Amino acid sequence: VGKWHLGMNCESSNDFCHHPLSHGFDYFYGLPVTNFRDCKPGQGSVFLKGVQKDLVIPIQITGIALVSLAIVQYIGLLKVPFQALAYFLLIITILLVVLIFFFYHFRHLNCFLMRDHQIIQQPLSYENLTQRLTKEAMQFIGRNTDTPFLLVLSYLHVHTALYASENFKGKSKHGLYGDAVEEMDWSVGQILDVLEKHNLSDKTLVYFTSDQGAHIEEISSAGEVHGGYNGIYKGGKSTNWEGGIRVPGLLRWPGVVQAGASIDEPTSNMDIFPTIVKLAAAQLPSDRIIDGHDLLPLLQGKVTRSEHEFLFHYCNAYLNAVRWHPGNSESVWKVFFFTPNFSPEDSNGCYDSHVCFCHGGFITRHDPPLLFDLSRDPEEKVPLTPETESRFYEILRVVHQAVDNHTRSLHVVPNQLSWDNLLWKPWLQLCCSSLFQSCYCDYESGGSPLQAHLG
Repeated sequence: VGKWHLGMNCESSNDFCHHPLSHGFDYFYGLPVTNFRDCKPGQGSVFLKGVQKDLVIPIQITGIALVSLAIVQYIGLLKVPFQALAYFLLIITILLVVLIFFFYHFRHLNCFLMRDHQIIQQPLSYENLTQRLTKEAMQFIGRNTDTPFLLVLSYLHVHTALYASENFKGKSKHGLYGDAVEEMDWSVGQILDVLEKHNLSDKTLVYFTSDQGAHIEEISSAGEVHGGYNGIYKGGKSTNWEGGIRVPGLLRWPGVVQAGASIDEPTSNMDIFPTIVKLAAAQLPSDRIIDGHDLLPLLQGKVTRSEHEFLFHYCNAYLNAVRWHPGNSESVWKVFFFTPNFSPEDSNGCYDSHVCFCHGGFITRHDPPLLFDLSRDPEEKVPLTPETESRFYEILRVVHQAVDNHTRSLHVVPNQLSWDNLLWKPWLQLCCSSLFQSCYCDYESGGSPLQAHLG
């Protein structure tokens, strides 16, 4: 229930190869993608801001090429066949039309609600959306009171575009962001209440967490903070500074997990999968390396140290940082091979590009790598040096050895973020009416859902 954002189709508009129902789930109600500012009218376009840097140079090159061809053709320095010039202009025109069409109809093409394989609202309406997601989750629990179940409730809160229903709008002391947090808090309470109602609390592990830190660059046109706050921690979403990756992990299981306990050990959202598999008395896949570990021994106090001696932090496909928690030490060492260039330079984020990138001129590489001890410097303010840390080179040697072992365990896979995968493909587009009707439908308020199809 909620956001999916792991793809939808491969070869046709109805093969649903990446759909939740094709990956182990037996029910889906939610968004195939994520929540964008572009999905809510009047909130601007984070998508356009994110890609404009990649579009400016190709557009400039194309423009210069066209003008140059016209000039040399006019003065007779080069004879360009009219047919070749016409084909070139036709291709450029088609690409521009497709690009303009995609951006103009972005909300209709990307922001829609599905139940299983059926589109039920296109474009998405934010009205009472959290209540609808909560109701679906509660009904799912009600249908499965006599059988073990896994419910993944992925909220749109508090990803921008921010929204709140009338019951919560304007009620908090922290603007729309605070309203959204309070509405999500209400929803979590409803889920816990329905577990209590069906006497399932003592049989159910509830795990509340986030996939990343606050998106500090998200500031509204009126100057209101929409992306959250990371406290003392540096950076935010899209970085591997602590502000980007240190997130809350709140767990509840009466009688199994001690109430009020706090565990200060490095864990990862990768641990959720092996923990669930163990609870289900199933077997982990044996054909691949599983990076996560079962959390229950740590949660129950049977062990005091996390099994994660090393955690490898990636920025897209690039190994960005490594965290080392030695078994015989309280120190938590963190090594950075490169760091993002904040913009403006004296800020705490990449405000000029909306997110920090991982390549080229967007980063600074470090040789030797930056080294921090998070147990003494959680704010990552002062990199250690051979003069301030006697074990500097020894620590780097151990981390490099761990990186070598990790790298040897990796297998080459297709690049999911290649241009071929990122470019919009009309033949894969889900549409509940037709592209010429702007893919519009609304079956949430009544009527029979219409099977998704390509118009």
